[in-house]
Amino acid sequence: MKITLLYGGKSAEHDVSILSAFSVLQAIYYDYYQVQLVFISKSGEWLKGPLLTEQPTDIEQLHLTVGKNATSIAPGEIKETDTIVFPLLHGPNGEDGTIQGFLEVLDMPYIGAGVVTSACGMDKIMTKYILQAAGIPQVPYVPVLEHQWKENPKQVFEQCEGSLLYPMFVKPANMGSSVGISKAENRLELQTALAEAYKYDSRVVIEQGIEAREIEVAVLGNEDVRTTAAGEIVKDVAFYDYNSKYIDNKIEMQIPAEVSDEVQQQAQEYAKKAYIMLGGSGLSRCDFFLTNKNELFLNELNTMPGFTQFSMYPSLWEAMGLKYGDLIEELIQLGLNRYKQRQHHATDFSN
Repeated sequence: MKITLLYGGKSAEHDVSILSAFSVLQAIYYDYYQVQLVFISKSGEWLKGPLLTEQPTDIEQLHLTVGKNATSIAPGEIKETDTIVFPLLHGPNGEDGTIQGFLEVLDMPYIGAGVVTSACGMDKIMTKYILQAAGIPQVPYVPVLEHQWKENPKQVFEQCEGSLLYPMFVKPANMGSSVGISKAENRLELQTALAEAYKYDSRVVIEQGIEAREIEVAVLGNEDVRTTAAGEIVKDVAFYDYNSKYIDNKIEMQIPAEVSDEVQQQAQEYAKKAYIMLGGSGLSRCDFFLTNKNELFLNELNTMPGFTQFSMYPSLWEAMGLKYGDLIEELIQLGLNRYKQRQHHATDFSN
């Protein structure tokens, strides 16, 4: 069987996707699969690269160039039989339901969450509304659309300062990997942070900053949902930003997290509940804040978490005894099973 690996993408997380793709390519079982590289450039061009039958030795092999190691194709040309797509794309135009909808139209099986789950999981504001309806605790927040900010900045300041205390964290609603996120200690910094966030999205969420540990739970499954024990991000920087994650690697992971059994159980229950409420399938990573009073707040649910050598998701499953290669195999089978289920429903409907 063939795996079509989609990576790169029109997103600020383009480079993270390449790092994830290279790590995944080291772990795929080439005795059973061939891997077709399909690279999406920052400008949105689709490039078909070589068909891999063994691990690439250098990440540079993933940087495809027309005329050198790739040909330009129309997106629909990826359609093949006996093929599953691994859309290893982070951020907008990859993790937000757009690619998932495209693959549904092509009638191809793929790994990961479906259209609605991807779209809602990517949009931090929508995620918060759904978590709120599910009764899952989260930090206080204020959603602010760009036109609201442009029309009446004073009202936005008053709304934020009337509902939240400094420090606040300002986040683009549809971005991941800490891209565009800033910490604001006062009104001037809040103004600067909003300007930065609006570079990436017209929808922004402002959250109450709290003193808390960051713990994460990995989720796997379709109807049968499994969770890992929680792991913890141990930082030697005050703010875990993009550079800390992917450039400087100024983080350590504590797996399992040193928390009480009660907190472990609560994090797993919230993660599973959030996953089911959002209609998750395949995989997700749930990120929590844990205060010194053992208060647990769900921060976000990531439907296509990073797969780099520094990433928490595969590390959490490794600690549970599920090796990287076996994890990818499970994700493939979950994607195929969901596709068969979808085909079954479509057949029933047509009859």
